[in-house]
Amino acid sequence: MTDRSVSHGGPVPPPEPGTPRATAVLLTVAAAVVVAAGAAAAAWLVAPVFLALVLVIMVHPLHGSLVRRGAPRWLATGALVLAIYGVLVVLAAVIVYSVARLATVLPGYAAELNDVVTSTLALLGRFGVGPDQLRSIAAGLDYGRFVGLVTGLLAGLAGLAGNLIFLLSLLLFLGIEAAGAGPRIRAVATERPHIADALREFATGTRRFLVVTTVVGLVTGVVDAVVLGLLGIPLALLWGVLVFITNYIPYIGFWIGLVPPLLLAILTGGWGSALVVVAVFLVVNFVLTSVVQPKFVGDAVGISVSLTLVGLVFWAWLLGPLGAVLAVPLTLLAKVLLVDADPRARWLDALLGSRVPEPPPEPGTPAEER
Repeated sequence: MTDRSVSHGGPVPPPEPGTPRATAVLLTVAAAVVVAAGAAAAAWLVAPVFLALVLVIMVHPLHGSLVRRGAPRWLATGALVLAIYGVLVVLAAVIVYSVARLATVLPGYAAELNDVVTSTLALLGRFGVGPDQLRSIAAGLDYGRFVGLVTGLLAGLAGLAGNLIFLLSLLLFLGIEAAGAGPRIRAVATERPHIADALREFATGTRRFLVVTTVVGLVTGVVDAVVLGLLGIPLALLWGVLVFITNYIPYIGFWIGLVPPLLLAILTGGWGSALVVVAVFLVVNFVLTSVVQPKFVGDAVGISVSLTLVGLVFWAWLLGPLGAVLAVPLTLLAKVLLVDADPRARWLDALLGSRVPEPPPEPGTPAEER
């Protein structure tokens, strides 16, 4: 019998245990696709649940502060629930009121709108675009797709009431159970300390993100309101508040906050005033919210600017508009659970984190110089 352990004068190394790396990568990708498909199918449930979780995390320090000051736990829990509802009501009220005020103000500028349309048509005529060309462009538009889009939007609004009732109920129960979050995390830490540390990091990072976003949004909204008021744009204070609210949507919120004052600038001051508004928003909002804020957010939560942008696109595609609002907390949660909680995956933090890791000291370097 031939000895298979000897070949070419030496022993054959035993095969490495475990699944081959290529197979493990393919299985991981396949599992991620299945999870993403499930999350997209249940977006109506996943997005409101995570929104409720973020709101509770944001307001939860109020409970601990009241308890430390001697307030009864039932009173601290009640104050926590009321604060959560207050934040949600204020955010929704500002957005709804902004849309309603814009809808009531625009009809008063019907004559100005006609002048803008006339001047625009005249400008297009200078470039050879006449009524016949405009009619051909209008005839080529797919109105069926537009009607389908509007129908889908109305259907989504019709289902909003049911989701809102679910969200309010979930906020109530999460707010009540948040009082025992500390003991629960300590119980997890006894068996899974890495998971407990990851959950604490998620809660801390989410609060840091909200604090940084709130400060930057407040500065941006004040500057915009002052500039719009100096330009004579109607409802300048309201548009400043809208800019503050939409600042919580990374990158996209800048454009949402620009639309109402831009429309009113065109109607009240013409294209010259509109160009000034666009310039102000580009200089103030774009620099603060798209350049400065992502850097501070990345440092606060520990994820890179590139990962923040990719996360925004991914979560908006997966969960819809609410996914865009929650993109940073969702990305942070995925990172702390998949990377920070697994010691074997900590090396990925060098690629996904916001800080550049320090190079290891060269061999022979004295300890005091390391």
